[in-house]
Amino acid sequence: MKIHPIQPKALVLLLAVAWGCGQLAAPASAQQAAKLGAELTPIGAEKAGNKDGTIPAWSGGDVTAAGYKAGQPRPNPYASDKPLLTINAANVDKYAARLSPGQVQLIKSIKGYRMDVYPTHRSCGYPEVVYERSKANVGFAKIAANGYELAEAKTAGYPFPMPANGVEAMWNFKMRYQGEGLTWAYATVVPPKGGSGIGEPLIQEDYILFPLSDPKNNTIAGAKGVESLYLSPYIAPAQFAGDVTLSHGYIGKPNDIWLYFASQRRVRRAPTYSYDAPILNDENLETIDQYTMYNGPLDRYDYKLVGKKEMIVPYNWNKVNSVENKIADVVQPTFLNRDLTRYETHRVWEIEATVKQGARHTFPKRTFYLDEDSWQILVQDLYDGQGKVQRVMESGVVMATELPACVQEAYASHDLSLGRYIAERIPAGQKQSDWLAGRDGRVKESMFEPDGLRRFASR
Repeated sequence: MKIHPIQPKALVLLLAVAWGCGQLAAPASAQQAAKLGAELTPIGAEKAGNKDGTIPAWSGGDVTAAGYKAGQPRPNPYASDKPLLTINAANVDKYAARLSPGQVQLIKSIKGYRMDVYPTHRSCGYPEVVYERSKANVGFAKIAANGYELAEAKTAGYPFPMPANGVEAMWNFKMRYQGEGLTWAYATVVPPKGGSGIGEPLIQEDYILFPLSDPKNNTIAGAKGVESLYLSPYIAPAQFAGDVTLSHGYIGKPNDIWLYFASQRRVRRAPTYSYDAPILNDENLETIDQYTMYNGPLDRYDYKLVGKKEMIVPYNWNKVNSVENKIADVVQPTFLNRDLTRYETHRVWEIEATVKQGARHTFPKRTFYLDEDSWQILVQDLYDGQGKVQRVMESGVVMATELPACVQEAYASHDLSLGRYIAERIPAGQKQSDWLAGRDGRVKESMFEPDGLRRFASR
């Protein structure tokens, strides 16, 4: 094959075109970034309310709580609100357009399941650095050539406040700002089938760091490609006390997992403990990548950004997440206590995930509904191989004014095929969650070494 050299004039023309494209891209990015804080909120939500008034305009979020100090039981600023309406089996079809298919099935299939819908409060607000970094990410953040990994982004900001596709939207969830790290204790409850009692809760204490939320790391290179560091000793019951899970979560590859079993007194690597592997002790009701509404790499699915819609979603779950509750106050045999759950009308991004050709997963299709004001996944429907909704997940945000940020604590996952559910991360009866632990140095990187697992097991 004969290779023809590029003539000098042609080379000059090519360079000029390339330079011109770069010059055009910069103003375009600047124009996009200028929308943040104007018609859009600083992290990309629509600032205006909706036409029928059920969604108010965003006014900065409820970022302060008078008299509240971190470590105290979190107050409920909306305690005086009354439900506007109740959705139940008798009227669910009337509201189906504003619910996910899975939510409709929960109401139709579980006796007594209802949704009390309250006035909407756009409570989410964030530190100024999050707004600055989110704006800086416009035109800077990039998805890698493989189509699912994050190649570049500023830390402590949302990488794609105006997402162009589903992968970008999912990375907003994965980089959602929750502070630099936390520690907390909570219960996981798996009620037995048949509606008789709630069983014995599993109590865990988590230590977590979020390198991608730390502004000191500046970019993902400064975060060393680490998405999260997670350490979780079991406290109770006695048969599991002393068992420990350690996870190093990465931006572009499966997590590294180590398990310590107190009865064996040894640390084991768990290379297959990822994706759709069942979570230990959860009776096959939750997979690894269901944890925290989604967990792990994005490489097994294609993600379609369906668009934005108004939905009735779990929100401002202060009553569910109160440490002043007892576990039995929150967890009932067939669902979370309907007197504590709260639903509001919000705009969400809908992302449809379908398993990639050649890949396998227990759930070939999943639909995620992401809150426009926090990028948290509020609702998720998981479909089986026959195209039917098999599992439905819900989690309402809570405004942690000490950060400030909207965070998620408790969530529920219902398996419609089994007629059972699991209640996860229920803080009832525990210490108040410490969302400042990473910022203030109570959780440090040195804690997340495999050689140190025995130390946490003996606590």
